[in-house]
Amino acid sequence: MSVAEIYETMAYGPAPESDAEALDWIAGHGGRFGLFIDGAFGDPGAMFDTRNPATGAVLAQVTQASGADVAAAVAAARRAQPGWEKLGGPGRAKVLYALARLVQKQARLFAVLESLDSGKPIREARDIDVGLVARHFYFHAGLAQLMEDELPGARALGVCGQVIPWNFPLLMLAWKVAPALAMGNTVVLKPAEWTPLTALAFADLSRQAGLPKGVLNIVTGDGAVGEAVVAADVDKVAFTGSTEVGKAIRRAIAGSGKALTLELGGKSPFIVFDDADLDSAVEGIVDAIWFNGGQVCCAGSRLLIQEGIADDFHDRLRARMAKLRVGDPLDKCIDMGAIVDPLQKGRIEAMVAGCGGEVTQGDAPQGCFYPPTLITGLEPADPLMQDEIFGPVLVGTTFRTPSEAVSLANNSRYGLAATVWTENVNLALDIAPKLAAGIVWVNGTNMMDAAAGFGGVRESGFGREGGWEGLRAYVKGPDAKTLKPVAAVAAPDKAVVEAIDRTAKLYIGGKQARPDGGYSRPVWSPKGALLGHVGLANRKDLRNAVEAARGAAAWSRTSRHLRAQILYYVAENLSARADEFARRIGDMTGAKAKDAEAEVSASVERLFTWAAWADKYDGRAKGVPIRGVALAMNEPVGVIGQFAPDEAPLLGLVSVVAPALAMGNRVVTVASGAYPLAATDFYQVLDTSDVPGGVVNILTGDAVGLAAQMGGHMDVDAVWSFSSADISADIERESAHNLKRTWVNQGRARDWGDAAAQDFLAQSTEVKTVWIPYGE
Repeated sequence: MSVAEIYETMAYGPAPESDAEALDWIAGHGGRFGLFIDGAFGDPGAMFDTRNPATGAVLAQVTQASGADVAAAVAAARRAQPGWEKLGGPGRAKVLYALARLVQKQARLFAVLESLDSGKPIREARDIDVGLVARHFYFHAGLAQLMEDELPGARALGVCGQVIPWNFPLLMLAWKVAPALAMGNTVVLKPAEWTPLTALAFADLSRQAGLPKGVLNIVTGDGAVGEAVVAADVDKVAFTGSTEVGKAIRRAIAGSGKALTLELGGKSPFIVFDDADLDSAVEGIVDAIWFNGGQVCCAGSRLLIQEGIADDFHDRLRARMAKLRVGDPLDKCIDMGAIVDPLQKGRIEAMVAGCGGEVTQGDAPQGCFYPPTLITGLEPADPLMQDEIFGPVLVGTTFRTPSEAVSLANNSRYGLAATVWTENVNLALDIAPKLAAGIVWVNGTNMMDAAAGFGGVRESGFGREGGWEGLRAYVKGPDAKTLKPVAAVAAPDKAVVEAIDRTAKLYIGGKQARPDGGYSRPVWSPKGALLGHVGLANRKDLRNAVEAARGAAAWSRTSRHLRAQILYYVAENLSARADEFARRIGDMTGAKAKDAEAEVSASVERLFTWAAWADKYDGRAKGVPIRGVALAMNEPVGVIGQFAPDEAPLLGLVSVVAPALAMGNRVVTVASGAYPLAATDFYQVLDTSDVPGGVVNILTGDAVGLAAQMGGHMDVDAVWSFSSADISADIERESAHNLKRTWVNQGRARDWGDAAAQDFLAQSTEVKTVWIPYGE
């Protein structure tokens, strides 16, 4: 092609990136990699091939780890952990800083290896992935430096087992390894079977940073190795991958006491309003769904376009699709590279085959490539509108009004990310809080940074990676004592019945309700006196209570000031009946009068504390490196199921209900099984304190019988348990149905004299990060 022809057509010529240094690095290891355990590569064992998806050529052979190998890696991490933590935050910061610098010095090697191994375009690996990897290690070096001042009393969890996916192999390593190491943990990491090379290169590099042996261990292999890591003697599991595997992990470690964070799938909406800059929005779509070939958990794969501009927008989008270049990932002029593996390409083809709607596709070469695809005219319930494709396939429908856009956007079991495109900032900031998503981008997409938390809600998982909020997943407080079971007072041989029979009802939707099953049980004092009866709630009562809590959603939208005022009013009314509550606690528990009075006084004080917090738990404007802001907003979790503690019948109840209400949640609380009458008296206080019906629902009955029902209820967003009954495992196991958050005591006691404000604030809120770029 002559120069004149090039100017005429403006065609792109090839701009290939050399793979020589990357291949030399592989050759330097003999093309065969052992496991990286205790600071060294072991001898290669049973091998499998890792291939270049663009060509099918074998890049290297990598060891398939055995169960014994995983155990050896965990043992090495366990030996190294005390010394690594003892090094202190400033000492660890120096090592993390060195890792960041080394990543920058070897940026081109990492970028080419990533492109070769995963098939992503070299300019994405070079300009986005590797830069963010260095940024994460720099940022977490700073957090390590500040840990002792900003997180006083926080301690490392111990050994972290981490399993990462194939779409961002090196970046996912950084997201997981950097915070774990910064807080003093050690790591056993399992990279994806299809893309292990950059993890091995990072392990090789880590020795130059002075990372002590055993602090980082890399075990390679298939899904069986990931299962072994999850099942091993680790203190925390961090997983990024499919929702189905995330649910399996949740069930597998239920009741083990292992901490867990899950970053799972998504079906993120990309909402375009009729006042949007359409050409800009089209470019946003290119970045949202065709970045990394659509193999992105937060890809904007559902296009919701306002009806009046739909035809024009689709025409512009199809014209842009026709110009996308698909081909050799090492060509710097390529927009889309290869799909990571023929198996993944086959999954994409199978999902698209036979779909409804109008299908438009671009061009793609033969081999493990898939063309950019647009499918319009689908119904919201169509499988392609609901299921994650994980490929370069954009599906779409239309909406008429903003409220319909929100309804369509939230019509998904996922809740990872969302994009809003409009020139009206008022509209954008009205829509963003209404979207069920952990991240919302305004007039942009796929913006990420180490300072801003990343993570989802619903079946997109729980926990955050990045920012201060991401550190909570890697630290713990002081060790707690074993919680002794607290049993109800048994019926005496000789009963004392002095008062008229009174059966306390359940409290559902702001009204007292008889238990559906028609059963109740007596409550006895230690002196043999019959204090009354309480109803025994069953699954139907739980269902009714959850429905009432769902119906009280307006509480989450009330002003924080109003929530504070109501909590202050509850405290006032409880204080007015302090003597009555103290007598009740003494009668139920046998406590001395002064101890019972102290518990009531502490309960009033606790309500005042949470009233004070209601309008003071602020979000943050994150210091992200863009011309704009990333707002970390603390939102209510939703409906929280609670099992109140037995050992402090009133203070424990107030301590779990009040923080949830202060942050805008609604609760379904199962009262102390041993001493339930404090809770049934307390709802009388709620009735006189302007608490809207359905905001607090109180059940009495058997915690063991209700635990699995609460854990598995699809309309409950989180479950807390402080019961002395052995129900933690049941709650965690059943929570896998919709991947709700759980906070359970694992049989450990809590000091109810301590408000533990930061713990309860974090558990009562979800952090939503709203990215707002500005400027023309």
